[in-house]
Formats: sequence, C-alpha cells, structure tokens
Amino acid sequence: MRRTKPQKRVPAPDAIYNDTAVAKFINRLMVKGKKSVAQLLLMEALEQLDGKTPEAPDGSREKPIDAFRRVLKRVAPKVKVKARRVGGATYQVPMEVSEQDGEALGSRWLIAAARKRAGRSMADKLANEMLDILKGQGAALKKREETHRMAEANRAFAHFRF
Repeated sequence: MRRTKPQKRVPAPDAIYNDTAVAKFINRLMVKGKKSVAQLLLMEALEQLDGKTPEAPDGSREKPIDAFRRVLKRVAPKVKVKARRVGGATYQVPMEVSEQDGEALGSRWLIAAARKRAGRSMADKLANEMLDILKGQGAALKKREETHRMAEANRAFAHFRF
C-alpha cells in the first residue's frame, strides 16, 4: 500500500475566463493533443450560447460562461454504481461521487453526447447539447438520471461498500 497519496494536479486556468473548470473541459474535449482546436471549439460553442440561454424573470440573459458552469453542475452525478464481487456474485453497489469526480464524469458525458449528435460542426453540437441541458433535456442529462435510477434500484446493496 502507498505511504502517501499523490498530490492532485490542477491544470492552469484557461487564458480567457481564468477558470480551471474550463481548462479541464478543454483538456477532455481535446483529441490527439490538439488543444488549440479544442479551445476554439469551446469558445465558439460558448459564443453560440450567447443570446440563446433561457431568460431570467427580469428579462436579462446570463453570460455564456455562467451557463456553462450551470450545465456542468447540472450534469454532474451525485451517486454512481460500482460492480463488486462478493462470494461469487457481482453486485452493483451504489457509491457517492466526489465533486471533482462528478464534474469529470458529467463533462465526459456531455462531450460524448455532443459527439453523437447530428450536425455540422462540433461547436454547434456542443452548444445545442448545452442548450438542451439548460432546458432540462439532452442525452447527457438522461445519462445522469439513468445512473441515479440504477443507484436507487440497488440501494439494498449499499452495505457492500468498503
């Protein structure tokens, strides 16, 4: 067993919004090491969100970066199920998810759902998926709900956590 836990590495905040959550999302969106392409995709998607976000009761619209943060918070799961073998049987054991792990899972689901969407560019697909999540629909949100349902259904096996 390890004597010390390795330190968590936090990426440097992105240059435009000075936010580590955005930097992490860009790193997850990146394909084949093309970080500048991933940055452009996210910035273009956030630009498309501008003006399309749902209106507040006072008639104002939120900034795209705030909408993005709300999307990440909304997609992040609170619980997940993990397969455990106990006495020859495999049980789906519900476990709580830390805030960092929830954000990571949620952003991966968001990216996967955007990639599966029909559309021309990844920026369009990402923006549309984020808009759907803000409206309470979207494939990534369905994935989160499905995960929560699985955890609820297997609550009887929660005592196998260790």
